[in-house]
Amino acid sequence: MILRRNHIAGGGFIAAGGVIFAFSGDLPFGTLASPGAGMMPKLVLAASTDLPFGTLASPGAGMLPTLVVVLMLALAASLLLDAGASPPIADIDWSDVMHALRVTVVTGAAVAVYTVLGFIASIALLLFALTFLLERKPFLHAAAFSIGATGMAYLLFATLLNAPLPRGFWQ
Repeated sequence: MILRRNHIAGGGFIAAGGVIFAFSGDLPFGTLASPGAGMMPKLVLAASTDLPFGTLASPGAGMLPTLVVVLMLALAASLLLDAGASPPIADIDWSDVMHALRVTVVTGAAVAVYTVLGFIASIALLLFALTFLLERKPFLHAAAFSIGATGMAYLLFATLLNAPLPRGFWQ
């Protein structure tokens, strides 16, 4: 059997989901304003079984988390089933791996400072770093995009959805 890209991707997604959920019992649950690493897997799978599923005409609170989990597993399984159509690992061009690594590092840094700096500052800095430093867009375009996208996200989550977002040290 030739190892192909979708073998790795599908198997990786299924394994990562299983490992995260298996170890989520030992992870801190946290609060809504400062979620712990164990909150998402517990909320998605465990809580969805305690919530009413409802019907399509009147969906319950447990319907969306259950559907998301089922969809994620189904898509990962479809990657595995259709892996023969993907290129072999040996044929993949790895020339863009450094760019992917830089994006991962910048995103990790934004996650690390999210509760310290707060939503607005960390997301604006993340988007600015990605567009100006990594993608090399003009300064004003990157600044306008990062400020505008952060403002729209804040408007959506904090104002329209009334979700508590961390304010950072400006509280």
